Amino acid sequence: MAINEQFTERGQADSSGLSDERADLLETLAKHRHFLRFTTRGLTDEQAGQRTTASELCLGGLIKHVAAVERGWADFILEGPSTMADFSAMTEEDFARWADEFRMLPGETLAGVLDDYAEAARRTDEVVVTLPDLNVAHPLPSAPWFEPGAKWSARRVLLHIIAETAQHAGHADIIRESLDGAKSMG
Repeated sequence: MAINEQFTERGQADSSGLSDERADLLETLAKHRHFLRFTTRGLTDEQAGQRTTASELCLGGLIKHVAAVERGWADFILEGPSTMADFSAMTEEDFARWADEFRMLPGETLAGVLDDYAEAARRTDEVVVTLPDLNVAHPLPSAPWFEPGAKWSARRVLLHIIAETAQHAGHADIIRESLDGAKSMG
């Protein structure tokens, strides 16, 4: 099956021809992506960039962050740890750029952030569909939160992406409810 035949018209992975495991991973990730995106329904760019809690987080920034996370981990699956930052060697400037990932910057729009997220999601789905083996593993980059010498398989990375997306969808729900009372569920 050609790659372009494995994706729906909307760019989402078509899991009908995949193993149960890959289909389950993609369906679970799609569900959590939906909840994250759903928190931004009907918002203006200004609202998407507004902080509504004690946290520095805003809805547009959360989506930017999750898109960057997916992009980075997809690169890791395909190319290994050289595609990721060595967090133990980051400078203040590096941390400032990383912090900008969590907020809407001047000139950014909610539509642009959502489009970027859709593209990152499409690419992650393509990796899941086309990767020959989910057992492919690479050593993790140097970071204080990773065990030294640990390796993650593509499967483990995908589980991490799902967990992070779900966690941030919960954050987004709280931010949205604080903004205007709207809820993702309930």
